Amino acid sequence: MTNSIEEILGAELLFVIGSNATVAHPIIGNKMKQAVKKGTKLIVVDPRRTDLAEEADIWLRLNPGTDVFLLNAMMKVIIEEGLEAKDYIESRVENFEGLKKTVMKYDLDEAEKVTGVNKELIRQAALLYAKTKKAGIFYTLGITEHTHGTENVMSLANLGMLTGHVGIESGGINPIRGQNNVQGACDLGALPNTYPAYAKVTDPKAREFFESVWKTPLSPNLGYQIPEMFNQAVKGNLKAMYIMGEDPVLSDPDANHVKRALNNLDLLVVQDIFMSDTAKLADVVFPATCYAEKDGTFTNTERRVQRVRKAVAPPGQARNDWSILCDVSKIINPNVFFGYETSEDVFEEMRVTMPSYRGMTYERIDKVGLQWPCPTTSHPGTKYLHKGIFARGQGQMMEIEYRPSEELPDDDYPMILSTGRMLYHYNITTRYSKDLDGVSPYELAEINPVDAERLGVKDLDTIRVTSRRGSVVTRVVVTDKVLPNMIFMTFHYRESPINEVTSNHYDPITGTGEYKVCAIHVEKVDLHPDHEDTIQRFVNMATLISDEHKKDKKVI
Repeated sequence: MTNSIEEILGAELLFVIGSNATVAHPIIGNKMKQAVKKGTKLIVVDPRRTDLAEEADIWLRLNPGTDVFLLNAMMKVIIEEGLEAKDYIESRVENFEGLKKTVMKYDLDEAEKVTGVNKELIRQAALLYAKTKKAGIFYTLGITEHTHGTENVMSLANLGMLTGHVGIESGGINPIRGQNNVQGACDLGALPNTYPAYAKVTDPKAREFFESVWKTPLSPNLGYQIPEMFNQAVKGNLKAMYIMGEDPVLSDPDANHVKRALNNLDLLVVQDIFMSDTAKLADVVFPATCYAEKDGTFTNTERRVQRVRKAVAPPGQARNDWSILCDVSKIINPNVFFGYETSEDVFEEMRVTMPSYRGMTYERIDKVGLQWPCPTTSHPGTKYLHKGIFARGQGQMMEIEYRPSEELPDDDYPMILSTGRMLYHYNITTRYSKDLDGVSPYELAEINPVDAERLGVKDLDTIRVTSRRGSVVTRVVVTDKVLPNMIFMTFHYRESPINEVTSNHYDPITGTGEYKVCAIHVEKVDLHPDHEDTIQRFVNMATLISDEHKKDKKVI
């Protein structure tokens, strides 16, 4: 996030797009609701009727995957009305004329046809956002999990810079990160193209620096992104994979392709706290510690580095991730020395290699943490980014054209599947908790009343959802939260593994999977124990999970 969570309360307007924050990020979602109660205006852009959509001053219920068309149309309105931040653009931004030439092609009448949003609502949202002094943009996976996710994000940056809302308190462009330490993982270089501090793998000076720190030669070549890793494994070009804290068999799109890839490896190592579906395919499984069993730091979505403290001893042979990695590294290359004795030793290396962390110490972050960049030990941390100047100097406006999603409905697959999270589960691991699973024990696919009537289904009936890649069976709930011709499902449930259905298309720049727009066919099915294929799997897996909980196996 460019800004801080507490700044939400000081915002005059929240522009929330592709984010069901009260469900996927309840702390931030509740902060937004507090702000709205105090008088903050709220614009929500989402195909689903979320909790925030119900409280919004303006709800733009767009067709899935049409965000760029909507945003370009809004920017056209802003420019036509002369509401662009002229002084800000003149002093801080490049390529305004290029942006202007692009967005002026996006007619409101055509925007209404493409997005499904009334053109007057688009105009009202554009004017309200542009005229508000302190307006922050917030987005999550509803923006990024598309084949054009990068363009979506760039369009949001265009909108923020066009109106001068970037680099101010209670404004900015704020991606709410998907997990509690995903920001920290990226900061530390858990990416195929960067070292810590986002130093480029292809930069000879950066490579020379990290070779001097780690005392070993480093490859100048980019690593594979996730989709390409699986593609290369299927082809036999990638021989081994080491997976930590991830269950791609259930959480990655086109899961059958993922399983083919993993089964084709010469070696699969999994490091996790549970025997996940991915771990069951592994040659070696290392038992790791969970958050309550380890010391270290997490870096959250607002760039705040916080201490994590061990509360209980790990069970059995479980060990800290960094300790396992050190021992494996010593076996692979005895000449490489990682002289870590404690998590603080690791953090001290982070300070050496990452200028934005350099001013932090365990003592300084002991209570509430610090937000990077924090370059010196006297620096208070940074509440919001880009004040006065961007990291690259001038902000660059991008000329982004609308591209339809790769897989749209047709005669054979006439509906759209979109996936996301629910309140009581988080990805896959929460299903191991008997209490949480008792609250929400099975998938409930959301289906619009129009489609329910056409298919002859009612609440708790079962349907089969089929795409070009696979099928799953699930119960349904009939609701107008979703648009007609749309199904919404979560990816938490092993008995309804929806990622066997999701698209095999990816954002060509980031490699992020297309989870939000997938063409499907839906049919009503009856549950009979003598049925085969997906129905039998659904019944068997539901029974297995129920039995596991009854025996208190794998329960937190």
